[in-house]
Amino acid sequence: MRPELRRHPCLDAGSHNKYGRIHLPVSPICNIQCKFCRRCFNKWEERPGVTRKILSPKEALTIVDRALELCPQITVVGIAGPGDSLASNHAIDTFRVVHEKYPELIKCLSTNGLMLPDRAKDLVEVGVSTLTVTVNAVDADILSNICTHIVWDGKVNYGKEAALRLLASQTRGIWEAHKRGIFVKINTVLIPGINDEHVGDVARTVAGLGASKINIIPLIPQFEMADIEAPDCAMLNKAREDAEQYLEVFRHCTHCRADACGIPGSNEDLADRLYEQRIETFSHG
Repeated sequence: MRPELRRHPCLDAGSHNKYGRIHLPVSPICNIQCKFCRRCFNKWEERPGVTRKILSPKEALTIVDRALELCPQITVVGIAGPGDSLASNHAIDTFRVVHEKYPELIKCLSTNGLMLPDRAKDLVEVGVSTLTVTVNAVDADILSNICTHIVWDGKVNYGKEAALRLLASQTRGIWEAHKRGIFVKINTVLIPGINDEHVGDVARTVAGLGASKINIIPLIPQFEMADIEAPDCAMLNKAREDAEQYLEVFRHCTHCRADACGIPGSNEDLADRLYEQRIETFSHG
């Protein structure tokens, strides 16, 4: 791992309780629909896809200023939703202004990978050095049971057609990011009865494309997968062992919100204090 990534609490276990990160909720839309994903606005749910509000790039820079005052240990500015970070230009525009003012901060982006092949070059130009791509399957038949549809070239694609398109983009995008020097981590949501025996295949495939680490996230039963039980510890441990044959496994994920702020693993999320001062809400039309 590159030395600077030792200050990234979502990549290095030794940094998890030492350094802070802030997630900027600037991405309003998503271009795929996963059966476990429910995006919403509130203050209380501790999971991805949830935020208090959507920020414009200008507002996001103000939030970073405040966050560094509250938590000088912040070393990472991340964008992870609540929609997909590459389904609009908002994340790229945000990183551009943040990187101009704070070039020393690590810039980290999470994406489903559908638009990654076309945006990998842009990510480098705005200072992004670490990337998380959610890859829940590398077999189209399995993926079609996880992803309901994608929006591609202005059209909605369903089923296996959607899965094949998404996989093609993820495959090319991970390689494009890796060859440009971006550190790539993979997130895989572990879904009992669907991909629990498939995680080793995911890890082997993405390792061959240049990914360096994988984070296996237990399913949060909700939306179309509300009736599927979350994986137990035995299933999670087996999936991690399967993946560890090919990639280093990150084991300290805390299901962070899209507007999380502070040091992961600590008892205090600073987002309430961060957003208590009124800021102008971003309108999407």
